[in-house]
Amino acid sequence: MSLNGCLNYVQNTTIYPDGSGSMQINYWMKFSDTSSVATILTLEIFNPDSIKKEFSSKFIKIKDVTTYSDTTDSTIHANIEISFNSVDSLNTANAFAQSRFSLEDGASDQKIFSQFIPPVTTGFGIDGSKYHVTYNYDIRGDIITHNATNKSGNNLTWSYSLSEIGRGKTISVTFKPFKLKETPYWIYILAGLVLLIVIFFLLRKKKD
Repeated sequence: MSLNGCLNYVQNTTIYPDGSGSMQINYWMKFSDTSSVATILTLEIFNPDSIKKEFSSKFIKIKDVTTYSDTTDSTIHANIEISFNSVDSLNTANAFAQSRFSLEDGASDQKIFSQFIPPVTTGFGIDGSKYHVTYNYDIRGDIITHNATNKSGNNLTWSYSLSEIGRGKTISVTFKPFKLKETPYWIYILAGLVLLIVIFFLLRKKKD
């Protein structure tokens, strides 16, 4: 069943230095009257069980799936929260069958990330005559190059209308991952002080 309303899609993703990450997706559309809300919520794209099936994979952890209507602005929403151990594993979910997630090695300890944005990004066969998508990425590393439409620190944003997507776009970024946190030096100092105090009291007790 196709939808004639305006559908918007926002994907917020964090990529950690080891290639794992988390993702929060929210898409919504306006409804013409309150009587249509119940019908829209039965559609696959707003049915929690159908959504879970689309995003299910042994490599992906589904943390939350919620659908709801907001009468203040006459919209119906679907919210999905997932986590993953590697970016490439996202390709195993039906919802991302055409997304072609990739995280490859580049030069000088750099990583090259890319994701393909197909004309239909949610995997539910939506007629996107009025369609807008936004991809926000929090990259945990030094960003070298990118083709984002907006950049703020380590946050990159790609935002397109359907006409701009055309037959598809590839978003990409080259970055040098931050080093995984090592044990802070103060931990060793504190442990040494505790050890000295213990030895001091043990020796004092032995003399007594």
